[in-house]
Amino acid sequence: MKIITWNINSVRLRRPLLKQLARETSPDIICLQETKVEDAHFPLEDLKALGFPHVVFSGQKSYNGVAILSKVKLDKVHNMSVAKSDHKRHIAVTLPGGVELHNFYVPAGGDIPDPKLNPAYDFKLRFVEDMTRWAKAAKGKKMILVGDLNIAPLEHDVWSHKQLLNVVSHTPAEVERLDALKHSLKWCDVGRHFVKPEEKLYSWWSYRNRDWRKSNRGRRLDHIWVTPPLSPALKKFEILKDARDWDTPSDHVPVMVDLVIPA
Repeated sequence: MKIITWNINSVRLRRPLLKQLARETSPDIICLQETKVEDAHFPLEDLKALGFPHVVFSGQKSYNGVAILSKVKLDKVHNMSVAKSDHKRHIAVTLPGGVELHNFYVPAGGDIPDPKLNPAYDFKLRFVEDMTRWAKAAKGKKMILVGDLNIAPLEHDVWSHKQLLNVVSHTPAEVERLDALKHSLKWCDVGRHFVKPEEKLYSWWSYRNRDWRKSNRGRRLDHIWVTPPLSPALKKFEILKDARDWDTPSDHVPVMVDLVIPA
């Protein structure tokens, strides 16, 4: 089963890119973040026409929003209110074989890395803390966690560890909380399962870079994790870097895992 996670940065604006992604990669499931559309205007029929008869979504006008597009049946659809927020930043389903798939969109956190001065940063830290409490309560389940987690935790998950230590997405406070979440269920970070931590690995490049390939000032903000029972099922991982060159691209690129879902 191929599963893709992608911060699409407006599902309506980038429907042609979604069609291109489906055509070029033939995924079984696509998890989207930052869909930027309230549910009444979600392009449901258009996405079903791409070959995904099972589509679930939870969105808001102009910002946030998550969705799951699937060729396989989805059961037990539900959402969590993370950090006591009404933001639409989570949607989950149960796949065949009883595997839970959780799609998260962690807040970006603003620009100032101080929770006392920046409410958005404080919200981000509390959001990840709440995810950790949720994970601890789900001990023993077979789960896949995907999404734009908006944190690049490792030294080579950013273009310059030294220069970005005080930049939101790579600050010690964020990394510490993401590490706590990772250790909560001994999650396997699929990207680093396949790519050594010593190698650079990015999934996001700013729109501000005139030549993003040449400067390569990226960050790994988009993640796929699995709980330990699913680690042996992992077959392949890929960051679809070429998508950053598509017409009117998102600043994030799709991230894909190929794995065997146990019966």
